[in-house]
Amino acid sequence: MPRFSDKSISNLTTCDTRLQQVLLRVVHDFDCTILEGHRDRERQNRMVDEGKSRVRWPDGKHNTVPSRAVDVAAYPIVWDDRERQTLFAGFVLATAKAMGIELRWGGDWSMDFEVKDNRFDDLVHFEIVE
Repeated sequence: MPRFSDKSISNLTTCDTRLQQVLLRVVHDFDCTILEGHRDRERQNRMVDEGKSRVRWPDGKHNTVPSRAVDVAAYPIVWDDRERQTLFAGFVLATAKAMGIELRWGGDWSMDFEVKDNRFDDLVHFEIVE
């Protein structure tokens, strides 16, 4: 059975308990790695400067304590395999929904199940909808 590495657990503990609960259930069936939870000011603004985020500090969901966003990828990571990332996202979203937790995925910001209409893709990003 898959399980998180110590680094993934450390990253996950910076997240809202709802994200933790979802991903601890996901990892039982789908091997994955937690790339990032909370981001400080320097990291968030650097991500914007690098074109990996569109939101400056403190307005990102990664910037709250605990973080209301997480970056997670199926393991092993294959960055250019959009289909695999979409399949993984569907699994995460369905798991969250079954638990009564609503998430938004960075591959479908509008949450309309159209996965090719984004102007900005962040395929490893999941955030709590409130």
